[in-house]
Amino acid sequence: QVQLVESGGGLVQPGGSLRLSCAASGSIFSASVMGWYRQAPGKQRELVATFDRGGTKYGDSVKDRFTISRVNAKTTVYLQMNSLKPEDTAAYLCYCRVALTDYWGQGTQVTVSS
Repeated sequence: QVQLVESGGGLVQPGGSLRLSCAASGSIFSASVMGWYRQAPGKQRELVATFDRGGTKYGDSVKDRFTISRVNAKTTVYLQMNSLKPEDTAAYLCYCRVALTDYWGQGTQVTVSS
């Protein structure tokens, strides 16, 4: 079993920055993928950024603005978000895959608005 707990969301003005954190526990050392997705109301869940065995992957809409990082092996994953836009408003969910099973956190809300 894996538990994922996100934090760091909130309200920010356009052009601002936020850093999200994901605290992972359980059997995460064998995770093949870890990272972040987001989902806005009425829209499909989309890739934000992930680590996998091939390296890092970013969604096209966040490249050059967001940076994923991790510490303590795989127990904490961060998402640094810069130059935020209103269209970045969404629930941001931490994700990992262990032995072909997908795990999701509850999500943290990010709202970009003036």
